[in-house]
Amino acid sequence: MIPDPHRAAPSIDGQGFASLVPPVWRASTVVFGSLEAFVGRKDRLPDGFTYGTTGTPTQRMLETRIAALDKADHCVVLPSGQAAICNVLLAFLKQGDHLLMTEAAYGPAKTFARQRLAPLGIDVEFFDPRIGARMSELLRATTRMVWLESPGSLTMEMQDVATISAAAHRRGALVGVDNTWASPHGFSPLEHGADLCVHACTKYLGGHSDVLMGSVSMRDEALYRSLRDLQAVMGQAVSAEDCFLVARGLDTLEIRVERQWRSALAVARHLCTHPMIRKVHFPALASSPDHALWARDHRGPGSLMSLELVDAPQQAMSALFDRLRLFSIGASWGGVHSIAAFYPREEFSSRRFCDIAGPMVRLSIGLEPAEDLIHELDAALLVFEEQRQL
Repeated sequence: MIPDPHRAAPSIDGQGFASLVPPVWRASTVVFGSLEAFVGRKDRLPDGFTYGTTGTPTQRMLETRIAALDKADHCVVLPSGQAAICNVLLAFLKQGDHLLMTEAAYGPAKTFARQRLAPLGIDVEFFDPRIGARMSELLRATTRMVWLESPGSLTMEMQDVATISAAAHRRGALVGVDNTWASPHGFSPLEHGADLCVHACTKYLGGHSDVLMGSVSMRDEALYRSLRDLQAVMGQAVSAEDCFLVARGLDTLEIRVERQWRSALAVARHLCTHPMIRKVHFPALASSPDHALWARDHRGPGSLMSLELVDAPQQAMSALFDRLRLFSIGASWGGVHSIAAFYPREEFSSRRFCDIAGPMVRLSIGLEPAEDLIHELDAALLVFEEQRQL
């Protein structure tokens, strides 16, 4: 039995030791008490332990906690968020199937669909992230899965998970959602009709920029068995130490994201009228075209936003980033430290259903005081404006 992760660990061998911290079970080899137990070891799956690739109690304790946060019955952890996405697509798609994927999905997920799934005979089609009820027009008899990411990567379009899920289910298709932006504290895709909920635990769940991991939560046991089997067969093992780090991150998830959300909303509201910014892409702003949908479904504003800047030479953009101190420059997000990333306009030129006109700066808001972050961004944008006018 997997112990309740919120209770003290039981005493060991009657020696009276107990701890609030879950133990880290490291193992490649799982040993068996009899020949019969060894011969029948595969009967232990999907929850039991057979070899290091199928996990240890440390993994199961983390999976149990994430499943509870996602309002799910089952969870599988994998080595990264991208690994979680790829394993979902491989587990439930086969030759001749039709995959509908939002055009606003995470870039590597789209690349995997184009470069790996399509050559396997899977028909990949990308759709307008704001498609809503029009999804019914794209569904076919062969559509096996609809893949959502709400809001969309970088461009932040909200997707109507409930409406799209209802349409997909009428045609027998599964719905998967990358829910990393909102976190389990902000949105519950399974409660809005989705079948599979994916997180890059690297972001909010780990929370400290020191671990890579992904998770997939679901309610259906058949889906769980299929995904667990693929995870084991592909050797997609997650270290017990990494599971420990994410479990520790979960202990402070709510208090971290609540603070980050408040700061992000203050930063977004401050910047939305800045003359050097064409648009702040952040669904929690009342000016966002998706604000009503966000407000209907989400419990918080998130802490990741994109700033669409006015056109400027590269020297102005470099000057902006050189002025940053509290914001580190990097590609990830969701941790306690604020991060800024740059995406040139050309990044969006090949994306359909996208009207981005200028370069984009993506901001991940951490735990630094909001007023300090605002002051730094104002100063950086002032330098940007000065260099732009040279």
